[in-house]
Amino acid sequence: MDEKKYTIYKEMALTHSDFFHWLPKAIKGKTHKVEGSCIKIESSDGIWTIQLGKEGKRHLALLSIPTTPVMMIFEGYSTSSRNAALERFDRAFHRGGG
Repeated sequence: MDEKKYTIYKEMALTHSDFFHWLPKAIKGKTHKVEGSCIKIESSDGIWTIQLGKEGKRHLALLSIPTTPVMMIFEGYSTSSRNAALERFDRAFHRGGG
C-alpha cells in the first residue's frame, strides 16, 4: 500500500557543511531548492523535503563527533520509490573505516 506522507527521523554524524557536500550524490542529480537548512526535491515521484536540525556534538571519552538531526518527509512517493531514494541517500552518506 502506498502512503501519501511518510516521515523519517535520523541523527547523522556530520555537520551541515558535510551534508551539503554529499547531497548531490544522495539525490542523484534531481532538481532541488535550498532555503536555509531545508531542502526540497520535487520530481515525478513526489515531493521529498529534508530539514536539518541544529548541529551538535556527541562526546565519547576524548572523541568529539558532530551530529545533525535530520527529518525527511516524503509526499506522494510510492513505497518502492521511497525505499529506492532512501537506499541511495544512505549509500551516499555511508563512510567506512578500516
